[in-house]
Amino acid sequence: MSKAQLLRDHKIGNINNLYWNLSTPTLYEEALRRGEGQIAQFGPFIVETLPHTGRSPNDKFIVEQSSNRDKISWGKVNRPISEEHFDRVYNHMLTYIQGRDVFVQDCYAGADLQHRITVRAITEYAWHSLFTQSLLIPADKLSPDRSPDFTIIDFPGLHANPELHGTNSATFILVNFERNLVLIGGTRYAGEIKKSAFTYLNYLLPSQEVLPMHCSANLGPDGDVALFFGLSGTGKTTLSSAAGRNLIGDDEHGWSDHGVFNFEGGCYAKTINLSKEAEPEIYACTHKFGTVLENVILNPGTRRIDLDDDSLTENTRAGYPITHLDNIVPEGVGGHPKNLIMLTCDAFGVMPPVAKLTTEQAMYHFLSGYTAKVAGTEQGLGDRPEATFSHCFGDPFMPLDPAVYADMLGEKINQHQVDCWLINTGWSGGAYGEGSRMKIAYTRAIVDAVLKGKLTDVPMEPDPIFGFHVPTICEGVPSEVLKPRNTWKDGTAYDLQARELAKMFAENFEQFTDSATEAVCAAGPKI
Repeated sequence: MSKAQLLRDHKIGNINNLYWNLSTPTLYEEALRRGEGQIAQFGPFIVETLPHTGRSPNDKFIVEQSSNRDKISWGKVNRPISEEHFDRVYNHMLTYIQGRDVFVQDCYAGADLQHRITVRAITEYAWHSLFTQSLLIPADKLSPDRSPDFTIIDFPGLHANPELHGTNSATFILVNFERNLVLIGGTRYAGEIKKSAFTYLNYLLPSQEVLPMHCSANLGPDGDVALFFGLSGTGKTTLSSAAGRNLIGDDEHGWSDHGVFNFEGGCYAKTINLSKEAEPEIYACTHKFGTVLENVILNPGTRRIDLDDDSLTENTRAGYPITHLDNIVPEGVGGHPKNLIMLTCDAFGVMPPVAKLTTEQAMYHFLSGYTAKVAGTEQGLGDRPEATFSHCFGDPFMPLDPAVYADMLGEKINQHQVDCWLINTGWSGGAYGEGSRMKIAYTRAIVDAVLKGKLTDVPMEPDPIFGFHVPTICEGVPSEVLKPRNTWKDGTAYDLQARELAKMFAENFEQFTDSATEAVCAAGPKI
Protein backbone atom coordinates (compact mmCIF):
# COMPACT_ATOMS: atom_id res chain seq x y z
CA MET A 1 0.00 0.00 0.00
CA SER A 2 1.43 3.39 -0.97
CA LYS A 3 1.68 6.19 1.56
CA ALA A 4 -0.77 8.28 -0.44
CA GLN A 5 -3.28 5.43 -0.25
CA LEU A 6 -2.92 5.39 3.53
CA LEU A 7 -4.12 8.99 3.68
CA ARG A 8 -7.21 8.02 1.74
CA ASP A 9 -8.44 6.30 4.89
CA HIS A 10 -9.12 9.88 5.93
CA LYS A 11 -10.37 10.84 2.44
CA ILE A 12 -7.24 12.94 1.89
CA GLY A 13 -6.29 13.08 -1.79
CA ASN A 14 -5.03 15.28 -4.61
CA ILE A 15 -2.19 16.62 -2.50
CA ASN A 16 0.95 18.14 -3.96
CA ASN A 17 3.97 16.71 -2.14
CA LEU A 18 3.79 14.17 0.68
CA TYR A 19 6.59 14.16 3.27
CA TRP A 20 6.48 11.16 5.62
CA ASN A 21 8.51 10.82 8.85
CA LEU A 22 11.25 13.22 7.79
CA SER A 23 14.33 13.51 9.99
CA THR A 24 14.98 16.54 12.16
CA PRO A 25 17.57 18.11 9.78
CA THR A 26 15.29 17.57 6.79
CA LEU A 27 12.34 19.14 8.59
CA TYR A 28 14.58 22.14 9.38
CA GLU A 29 15.38 22.46 5.68
CA GLU A 30 11.74 22.19 4.61
CA ALA A 31 10.61 24.71 7.25
CA LEU A 32 13.34 27.18 6.24
CA ARG A 33 12.54 26.77 2.55
CA ARG A 34 8.93 27.69 3.31
CA GLY A 35 9.83 30.68 5.49
CA GLU A 36 8.21 29.13 8.57
CA GLY A 37 10.94 30.29 10.95
CA GLN A 38 14.62 31.00 11.54
CA ILE A 39 17.64 29.26 13.04
CA ALA A 40 19.15 30.92 16.10
CA GLN A 41 22.71 30.72 17.35
CA PHE A 42 23.58 27.15 18.42
CA GLY A 43 20.71 25.69 16.39
CA PRO A 44 17.21 26.07 17.91
CA PHE A 45 14.40 26.78 15.45
CA ILE A 46 12.52 30.03 16.13
CA VAL A 47 8.87 30.49 15.15
CA GLU A 48 6.07 32.96 15.81
CA THR A 49 2.54 31.72 16.45
CA LEU A 50 0.67 35.03 16.46
CA PRO A 51 -2.13 35.84 16.97
CA HIS A 52 -2.42 32.76 19.21
CA THR A 53 0.37 32.52 21.78
CA GLY A 54 -1.36 29.91 23.92
CA ARG A 55 -4.16 27.39 23.81
CA SER A 56 -7.65 28.45 22.69
CA PRO A 57 -9.91 26.76 25.27
CA ASN A 58 -13.03 28.52 24.01
CA ASP A 59 -12.49 26.99 20.57
CA LYS A 60 -12.22 23.36 21.68
CA PHE A 61 -15.26 21.10 21.24
CA ILE A 62 -16.03 17.40 21.67
CA VAL A 63 -18.36 15.71 19.22
CA GLU A 64 -21.44 14.59 21.14
CA GLN A 65 -22.29 10.98 20.29
CA SER A 66 -24.40 8.20 21.77
CA SER A 67 -21.23 6.44 22.94
CA ASN A 68 -20.03 9.38 25.02
CA ARG A 69 -23.16 11.35 25.84
CA ASP A 70 -23.33 9.96 29.37
CA LYS A 71 -19.55 9.74 29.91
CA ILE A 72 -18.32 13.25 29.14
CA SER A 73 -18.43 15.88 31.86
CA TRP A 74 -20.16 18.50 29.73
CA GLY A 75 -19.84 22.15 30.70
CA LYS A 76 -17.71 25.22 30.08
CA VAL A 77 -14.61 23.08 29.43
CA ASN A 78 -16.07 20.11 27.56
CA ARG A 79 -18.50 21.72 25.17
CA PRO A 80 -20.44 19.66 22.63
CA ILE A 81 -20.55 20.03 18.88
CA SER A 82 -22.74 17.98 16.56
CA GLU A 83 -21.51 15.31 14.19
CA GLU A 84 -23.07 17.32 11.38
CA HIS A 85 -20.93 20.37 12.17
CA PHE A 86 -17.83 18.19 12.59
CA ASP A 87 -18.40 16.69 9.13
CA ARG A 88 -18.84 20.15 7.63
CA VAL A 89 -15.50 21.27 9.06
CA TYR A 90 -13.88 18.00 7.95
CA ASN A 91 -15.13 18.42 4.37
CA HIS A 92 -13.96 22.03 4.43
CA MET A 93 -10.54 20.79 5.53
CA LEU A 94 -10.38 18.10 2.82
CA THR A 95 -11.01 20.74 0.19
CA TYR A 96 -8.35 23.02 1.68
CA ILE A 97 -5.71 20.26 1.68
CA GLN A 98 -5.99 19.55 -2.06
CA GLY A 99 -2.98 20.77 -4.02
CA ARG A 100 -0.92 21.46 -0.87
CA ASP A 101 2.17 19.89 0.63
CA VAL A 102 1.47 17.60 3.57
CA PHE A 103 3.78 16.43 6.36
CA VAL A 104 3.07 13.20 8.22
CA GLN A 105 4.71 12.16 11.48
CA ASP A 106 4.12 8.76 13.10
CA CYS A 107 4.74 8.64 16.85
CA TYR A 108 3.80 6.83 20.02
CA ALA A 109 2.09 8.30 23.06
CA GLY A 110 2.87 6.32 26.20
CA ALA A 111 6.17 4.74 27.23
CA ASP A 112 4.43 1.67 28.69
CA LEU A 113 4.32 -0.88 25.86
CA GLN A 114 1.05 -2.32 27.16
CA HIS A 115 -0.80 1.00 27.10
CA ARG A 116 0.89 3.07 24.39
CA ILE A 117 -1.01 4.23 21.35
CA THR A 118 0.15 5.11 17.86
CA VAL A 119 -0.42 8.71 16.80
CA ARG A 120 -0.33 10.03 13.25
CA ALA A 121 -0.02 13.81 12.90
CA ILE A 122 -0.89 15.18 9.46
CA THR A 123 0.26 18.79 9.33
CA GLU A 124 0.51 21.75 7.01
CA TYR A 125 3.74 23.09 8.49
CA ALA A 126 7.09 21.34 8.56
CA TRP A 127 7.82 22.83 11.97
CA HIS A 128 4.60 21.39 13.42
CA SER A 129 5.83 17.99 12.23
CA LEU A 130 9.16 18.72 13.93
CA PHE A 131 7.35 19.72 17.13
CA THR A 132 5.31 16.51 17.11
CA GLN A 133 8.44 14.43 16.55
CA SER A 134 10.14 16.14 19.53
CA LEU A 135 7.24 16.09 22.00
CA LEU A 136 5.91 12.59 21.38
CA ILE A 137 7.85 9.33 21.19
CA PRO A 138 9.39 8.67 17.76
CA ALA A 139 8.01 5.51 16.19
CA ASP A 140 10.95 4.42 14.07
CA LYS A 141 9.79 0.80 13.98
CA LEU A 142 6.14 1.55 13.21
CA SER A 143 5.06 -0.03 9.95
CA PRO A 144 3.69 2.61 7.56
CA ASP A 145 0.90 0.17 6.58
CA ARG A 146 -0.55 0.18 10.08
CA SER A 147 -3.53 2.38 10.74
CA PRO A 148 -2.87 4.65 13.73
CA ASP A 149 -4.86 4.47 16.94
CA PHE A 150 -5.31 8.22 16.87
CA THR A 151 -4.96 10.86 14.15
CA ILE A 152 -4.44 14.61 14.38
CA ILE A 153 -5.06 16.70 11.26
CA ASP A 154 -3.58 20.15 11.81
CA PHE A 155 -3.90 22.90 9.20
CA PRO A 156 -3.38 26.35 10.76
CA GLY A 157 -4.12 28.21 7.54
CA LEU A 158 -7.69 26.88 7.43
CA HIS A 159 -10.34 28.95 9.20
CA ALA A 160 -13.85 27.97 10.14
CA ASN A 161 -17.06 29.91 9.54
CA PRO A 162 -18.84 29.93 12.93
CA GLU A 163 -22.30 30.33 11.41
CA LEU A 164 -21.79 27.41 9.05
CA HIS A 165 -19.58 25.16 11.18
CA GLY A 166 -20.98 25.69 14.67
CA THR A 167 -17.66 26.88 16.07
CA ASN A 168 -16.99 29.75 18.44
CA SER A 169 -14.61 31.53 16.06
CA ALA A 170 -12.47 30.90 13.01
CA THR A 171 -10.19 28.78 15.22
CA PHE A 172 -11.21 25.21 16.05
CA ILE A 173 -10.02 22.12 17.93
CA LEU A 174 -12.62 19.42 17.35
CA VAL A 175 -12.29 16.06 19.12
CA ASN A 176 -14.13 13.01 17.74
CA PHE A 177 -13.64 10.06 20.11
CA GLU A 178 -15.59 7.56 17.99
CA ARG A 179 -13.42 8.24 14.95
CA ASN A 180 -10.20 8.64 16.99
CA LEU A 181 -9.65 11.93 15.22
CA VAL A 182 -8.91 15.57 16.06
CA LEU A 183 -9.17 18.48 13.64
CA ILE A 184 -7.17 21.64 14.35
CA GLY A 185 -7.33 24.86 12.34
CA GLY A 186 -6.91 28.59 12.65
CA THR A 187 -4.01 28.47 15.14
CA ARG A 188 -0.26 28.02 14.75
CA TYR A 189 0.23 27.35 18.48
CA ALA A 190 1.73 23.85 18.47
CA GLY A 191 0.68 23.07 22.04
CA GLU A 192 -2.76 22.20 20.68
CA ILE A 193 -1.22 19.11 19.04
CA LYS A 194 0.31 17.86 22.28
CA LYS A 195 -2.77 18.56 24.36
CA SER A 196 -5.05 16.82 21.85
CA ALA A 197 -3.11 13.59 22.37
CA PHE A 198 -3.32 14.13 26.14
CA THR A 199 -7.11 14.64 25.96
CA TYR A 200 -7.53 11.42 24.00
CA LEU A 201 -5.51 9.43 26.54
CA ASN A 202 -7.48 10.97 29.41
CA TYR A 203 -10.63 9.61 27.79
CA LEU A 204 -9.22 6.20 26.86
CA LEU A 205 -7.00 5.06 29.72
CA PRO A 206 -9.40 4.96 32.71
CA SER A 207 -11.25 2.11 30.97
CA GLN A 208 -7.91 0.23 31.08
CA GLU A 209 -7.52 0.89 34.82
CA VAL A 210 -4.82 3.47 34.11
CA LEU A 211 -4.97 6.87 35.80
CA PRO A 212 -3.90 9.68 33.42
CA MET A 213 -2.23 12.55 35.28
CA HIS A 214 -1.14 16.09 34.50
CA CYS A 215 2.03 15.93 36.58
CA SER A 216 5.80 15.60 36.42
CA ALA A 217 7.64 12.55 37.76
CA ASN A 218 11.17 11.72 38.79
CA LEU A 219 13.15 8.77 40.07
CA GLY A 220 15.50 8.70 43.06
CA PRO A 221 18.77 6.78 43.42
CA ASP A 222 16.98 4.08 45.42
CA GLY A 223 14.34 3.60 42.74
CA ASP A 224 11.69 5.67 44.55
CA VAL A 225 9.27 7.58 42.30
CA ALA A 226 7.81 10.99 43.14
CA LEU A 227 4.89 12.75 41.42
CA PHE A 228 4.53 16.54 41.26
CA PHE A 229 1.08 18.00 40.53
CA GLY A 230 0.69 21.73 40.06
CA LEU A 231 -0.77 24.42 37.85
CA SER A 232 1.31 26.93 35.92
CA GLY A 233 3.66 28.98 38.10
CA THR A 234 3.77 26.59 41.06
CA GLY A 235 7.25 25.23 40.34
CA LYS A 236 6.36 21.78 38.96
CA THR A 237 9.13 21.72 36.36
CA THR A 238 11.73 23.36 38.60
CA LEU A 239 11.20 21.10 41.61
CA SER A 240 10.93 17.85 39.68
CA SER A 241 14.35 18.58 38.18
CA ALA A 242 15.99 17.98 41.56
CA ALA A 243 19.70 17.26 41.79
CA GLY A 244 20.45 13.59 42.31
CA ARG A 245 17.17 12.43 40.77
CA ASN A 246 16.36 11.50 37.18
CA LEU A 247 13.41 12.92 35.28
CA ILE A 248 10.81 10.45 34.00
CA GLY A 249 8.79 13.24 32.41
CA ASP A 250 7.82 16.85 33.02
CA ASP A 251 4.11 17.05 32.24
CA GLU A 252 1.91 14.04 31.46
CA HIS A 253 1.94 10.51 32.89
CA GLY A 254 -0.10 7.39 33.38
CA TRP A 255 -0.26 5.25 36.53
CA SER A 256 -0.95 1.60 35.69
CA ASP A 257 -0.71 -1.68 37.57
CA HIS A 258 2.98 -1.67 36.59
CA GLY A 259 3.76 1.83 37.86
CA VAL A 260 4.20 5.28 36.36
CA PHE A 261 5.00 5.98 32.69
CA ASN A 262 5.56 9.11 30.63
CA PHE A 263 3.10 9.89 27.86
CA GLU A 264 5.68 11.90 25.95
CA GLY A 265 9.16 11.83 24.55
CA GLY A 266 9.84 15.50 25.04
CA CYS A 267 9.34 18.59 27.19
CA TYR A 268 7.41 21.81 26.59
CA ALA A 269 8.87 24.35 29.00
CA LYS A 270 8.11 28.00 29.59
CA THR A 271 11.16 30.12 28.85
CA ILE A 272 10.33 33.68 29.87
CA ASN A 273 13.09 35.02 32.15
CA LEU A 274 14.79 31.65 32.10
CA SER A 275 18.35 31.94 33.40
CA LYS A 276 21.42 29.76 33.20
CA GLU A 277 21.92 30.11 36.94
CA ALA A 278 18.40 29.18 38.11
CA GLU A 279 17.51 26.57 35.47
CA PRO A 280 20.76 25.37 33.87
CA GLU A 281 19.31 22.18 32.34
CA ILE A 282 16.32 23.81 30.64
CA TYR A 283 18.40 26.85 29.68
CA ALA A 284 20.88 24.60 27.89
CA CYS A 285 18.03 23.02 25.91
CA THR A 286 16.99 26.41 24.54
CA HIS A 287 20.36 26.59 22.79
CA LYS A 288 20.32 23.17 21.12
CA PHE A 289 19.61 21.93 17.61
CA GLY A 290 16.24 20.20 17.47
CA THR A 291 14.57 22.56 19.95
CA VAL A 292 11.59 24.60 18.75
CA LEU A 293 11.28 28.02 20.40
CA GLU A 294 7.85 29.66 20.16
CA ASN A 295 7.63 33.46 20.22
CA VAL A 296 11.14 33.93 21.62
CA ILE A 297 12.73 37.14 20.35
CA LEU A 298 15.74 36.75 18.06
CA ASN A 299 18.37 39.40 17.35
CA PRO A 300 18.44 39.46 13.53
CA GLY A 301 22.11 40.41 13.42
CA THR A 302 23.71 38.12 16.00
CA ARG A 303 21.01 35.42 15.87
CA ARG A 304 21.08 35.32 19.66
CA ILE A 305 17.86 34.74 21.57
CA ASP A 306 16.56 36.99 24.33
CA LEU A 307 14.69 34.92 26.90
CA ASP A 308 13.76 38.02 28.91
CA ASP A 309 11.88 39.71 26.07
CA ASP A 310 8.10 39.29 26.43
CA SER A 311 7.14 41.68 23.65
CA LEU A 312 5.18 38.94 21.85
CA THR A 313 3.92 37.07 24.92
CA GLU A 314 4.88 35.97 28.40
CA ASN A 315 4.05 32.42 27.32
CA THR A 316 7.26 31.84 25.36
CA ARG A 317 7.94 28.13 25.01
CA ALA A 318 10.64 25.59 24.20
CA GLY A 319 9.73 22.18 22.81
CA TYR A 320 12.58 19.69 22.81
CA PRO A 321 13.23 15.93 23.05
CA ILE A 322 13.74 14.75 26.61
CA THR A 323 17.06 13.31 25.44
CA HIS A 324 18.36 16.89 25.35
CA LEU A 325 18.54 16.57 29.15
CA ASP A 326 21.23 14.59 30.96
CA ASN A 327 19.49 13.32 34.12
CA ILE A 328 16.59 11.36 32.66
CA VAL A 329 15.07 7.90 32.72
CA PRO A 330 15.47 6.99 29.02
CA GLU A 331 12.76 4.31 29.13
CA GLY A 332 10.24 6.82 30.52
CA VAL A 333 8.90 4.41 33.14
CA GLY A 334 9.17 3.92 36.90
CA GLY A 335 7.58 1.94 39.69
CA HIS A 336 4.68 2.98 41.87
CA PRO A 337 5.25 6.35 43.55
CA LYS A 338 6.45 6.60 47.12
CA ASN A 339 5.55 10.28 47.43
CA LEU A 340 2.87 12.41 45.80
CA ILE A 341 3.33 16.18 46.01
CA MET A 342 0.65 18.74 45.21
CA LEU A 343 2.10 22.18 44.59
CA THR A 344 0.25 25.44 45.09
CA CYS A 345 1.34 29.03 44.77
CA ASP A 346 -0.84 30.58 47.47
CA ALA A 347 -0.69 34.34 47.02
CA PHE A 348 -2.92 34.88 50.09
CA GLY A 349 -0.12 33.77 52.45
CA VAL A 350 -2.36 31.25 54.23
CA MET A 351 -1.10 27.81 53.20
CA PRO A 352 1.86 26.33 55.10
CA PRO A 353 5.07 25.60 53.17
CA VAL A 354 4.41 21.88 53.68
CA ALA A 355 1.56 19.75 55.04
CA LYS A 356 0.89 16.01 55.23
CA LEU A 357 -2.37 14.85 53.64
CA THR A 358 -4.56 11.85 54.30
CA THR A 359 -5.90 9.96 51.30
CA GLU A 360 -9.23 11.80 51.55
CA GLN A 361 -7.48 15.16 51.85
CA ALA A 362 -5.35 14.31 48.81
CA MET A 363 -8.51 13.52 46.85
CA TYR A 364 -10.11 16.78 48.04
CA HIS A 365 -7.14 18.89 46.96
CA PHE A 366 -6.81 16.92 43.71
CA LEU A 367 -10.41 17.78 42.88
CA SER A 368 -9.85 21.39 43.94
CA GLY A 369 -6.59 21.97 42.03
CA TYR A 370 -5.91 25.25 43.80
CA THR A 371 -3.39 27.97 43.09
CA ALA A 372 -3.60 31.78 42.97
CA LYS A 373 -2.79 34.39 40.37
CA VAL A 374 -1.28 37.67 41.48
CA ALA A 375 -1.98 41.21 40.37
CA GLY A 376 0.07 42.33 37.41
CA THR A 377 0.69 38.87 35.98
CA GLU A 378 -2.46 38.81 33.87
CA GLN A 379 -4.52 41.45 32.18
CA GLY A 380 -7.70 42.21 34.09
CA LEU A 381 -6.51 41.22 37.56
CA GLY A 382 -7.03 43.81 40.25
CA ASP A 383 -5.01 44.68 43.30
CA ARG A 384 -5.78 41.44 45.14
CA PRO A 385 -4.73 37.89 44.31
CA GLU A 386 -7.26 35.74 42.49
CA ALA A 387 -7.92 32.16 43.54
CA THR A 388 -7.82 29.67 40.68
CA PHE A 389 -9.23 26.13 40.81
CA SER A 390 -8.61 23.56 38.09
CA HIS A 391 -9.84 20.09 39.00
CA CYS A 392 -7.28 17.30 38.69
CA PHE A 393 -4.72 20.07 38.08
CA GLY A 394 -5.68 20.00 34.41
CA ASP A 395 -9.41 20.38 33.80
CA PRO A 396 -9.05 21.64 30.18
CA PHE A 397 -7.86 18.15 29.19
CA MET A 398 -10.07 15.94 31.39
CA PRO A 399 -13.16 14.86 29.43
CA LEU A 400 -14.60 12.47 32.02
CA ASP A 401 -16.29 13.26 35.32
CA PRO A 402 -13.58 14.54 37.72
CA ALA A 403 -14.72 11.96 40.27
CA VAL A 404 -13.54 9.19 37.92
CA TYR A 405 -9.96 10.43 38.15
CA ALA A 406 -10.16 11.29 41.86
CA ASP A 407 -11.55 7.88 42.81
CA MET A 408 -8.79 6.15 40.86
CA LEU A 409 -6.20 8.34 42.59
CA GLY A 410 -7.54 7.45 46.02
CA GLU A 411 -7.56 3.73 45.24
CA LYS A 412 -3.97 3.80 44.03
CA ILE A 413 -2.77 5.88 47.00
CA ASN A 414 -4.26 3.34 49.39
CA GLN A 415 -3.16 0.30 47.42
CA HIS A 416 0.47 1.41 47.23
CA GLN A 417 0.62 3.29 50.57
CA VAL A 418 1.75 6.56 49.00
CA ASP A 419 2.66 9.49 51.24
CA CYS A 420 0.85 12.63 50.10
CA TRP A 421 1.97 16.21 50.66
CA LEU A 422 0.84 19.76 49.95
CA ILE A 423 3.68 22.22 49.33
CA ASN A 424 3.12 25.97 49.04
CA THR A 425 5.60 27.82 46.83
CA GLY A 426 3.68 31.09 47.20
CA TRP A 427 3.61 33.82 49.82
CA SER A 428 4.64 33.89 53.47
CA GLY A 429 4.22 36.60 56.11
CA GLY A 430 1.18 38.08 54.42
CA ALA A 431 -0.64 38.13 51.12
CA TYR A 432 0.86 39.37 47.87
CA GLY A 433 1.85 43.00 48.30
CA GLU A 434 2.58 42.63 52.02
CA GLY A 435 4.33 39.31 52.53
CA SER A 436 7.12 37.83 50.43
CA ARG A 437 7.49 34.84 48.11
CA MET A 438 8.63 31.65 49.79
CA LYS A 439 12.39 31.33 49.42
CA ILE A 440 13.26 28.71 46.82
CA ALA A 441 15.96 27.43 49.20
CA TYR A 442 13.25 26.64 51.77
CA THR A 443 11.09 24.87 49.19
CA ARG A 444 14.01 22.83 47.90
CA ALA A 445 14.89 21.85 51.49
CA ILE A 446 11.29 20.75 52.06
CA VAL A 447 11.15 18.69 48.86
CA ASP A 448 14.48 17.10 49.75
CA ALA A 449 13.20 16.25 53.24
CA VAL A 450 10.00 14.76 51.84
CA LEU A 451 11.78 12.60 49.28
CA LYS A 452 14.37 11.37 51.77
CA GLY A 453 11.74 10.48 54.35
CA LYS A 454 12.97 13.03 56.89
CA LEU A 455 9.45 14.31 57.66
CA THR A 456 7.88 10.91 58.26
CA ASP A 457 8.40 10.86 62.03
CA VAL A 458 8.71 14.55 62.95
CA PRO A 459 6.11 16.18 65.24
CA MET A 460 3.10 17.59 63.40
CA GLU A 461 0.22 19.85 64.34
CA PRO A 462 -3.23 19.88 62.71
CA ASP A 463 -4.18 23.09 60.96
CA PRO A 464 -7.31 24.41 62.77
CA ILE A 465 -9.08 25.36 59.53
CA PHE A 466 -7.74 23.14 56.75
CA GLY A 467 -7.25 20.03 58.88
CA PHE A 468 -4.03 18.77 57.31
CA HIS A 469 -1.00 18.12 59.54
CA VAL A 470 1.87 20.59 59.48
CA PRO A 471 5.42 19.51 60.44
CA THR A 472 6.95 21.61 63.22
CA ILE A 473 10.53 20.73 62.21
CA CYS A 474 12.25 20.62 58.82
CA GLU A 475 15.98 20.83 58.32
CA GLY A 476 16.93 24.00 56.44
CA VAL A 477 13.65 25.83 57.19
CA PRO A 478 13.11 28.15 60.19
CA SER A 479 10.45 26.73 62.51
CA GLU A 480 8.40 29.95 62.44
CA VAL A 481 8.10 29.71 58.63
CA LEU A 482 6.49 26.27 58.90
CA LYS A 483 3.49 27.77 60.71
CA PRO A 484 2.24 30.61 58.49
CA ARG A 485 0.28 32.42 61.22
CA ASN A 486 3.57 33.02 63.04
CA THR A 487 4.99 34.84 60.01
CA TRP A 488 2.21 37.45 59.95
CA LYS A 489 2.54 40.67 61.95
CA ASP A 490 -1.15 40.46 62.82
CA GLY A 491 -2.43 36.99 63.75
CA THR A 492 -6.04 38.16 63.64
CA ALA A 493 -5.57 39.34 60.05
CA TYR A 494 -4.19 35.91 59.19
CA ASP A 495 -7.23 34.22 60.73
CA LEU A 496 -9.57 36.38 58.66
CA GLN A 497 -7.66 35.67 55.47
CA ALA A 498 -7.54 31.93 56.21
CA ARG A 499 -11.31 31.78 56.71
CA GLU A 500 -11.80 33.75 53.50
CA LEU A 501 -9.67 31.29 51.53
CA ALA A 502 -11.46 28.36 53.17
CA LYS A 503 -14.74 29.85 51.99
CA MET A 504 -13.38 30.01 48.41
CA PHE A 505 -12.47 26.32 48.64
CA ALA A 506 -15.93 25.41 49.92
CA GLU A 507 -17.73 27.39 47.23
CA ASN A 508 -15.64 25.79 44.49
CA PHE A 509 -16.14 22.29 45.92
CA GLU A 510 -19.94 22.55 45.84
CA GLN A 511 -19.78 21.22 42.26
CA PHE A 512 -18.38 17.92 43.57
CA THR A 513 -20.64 17.29 46.57
CA ASP A 514 -22.93 14.95 44.62
CA SER A 515 -20.09 12.81 43.21
CA ALA A 516 -17.49 12.82 46.01
CA THR A 517 -17.87 10.59 49.06
CA GLU A 518 -18.82 12.01 52.44
CA ALA A 519 -15.28 11.35 53.68
CA VAL A 520 -13.75 13.36 50.84
CA CYS A 521 -16.23 16.20 51.28
CA ALA A 522 -15.43 16.26 55.00
CA ALA A 523 -11.68 16.46 54.26
CA GLY A 524 -11.93 20.09 53.20
CA PRO A 525 -11.48 23.19 55.36
CA LYS A 526 -13.89 24.11 58.14
CA ILE A 527 -15.51 27.50 57.71
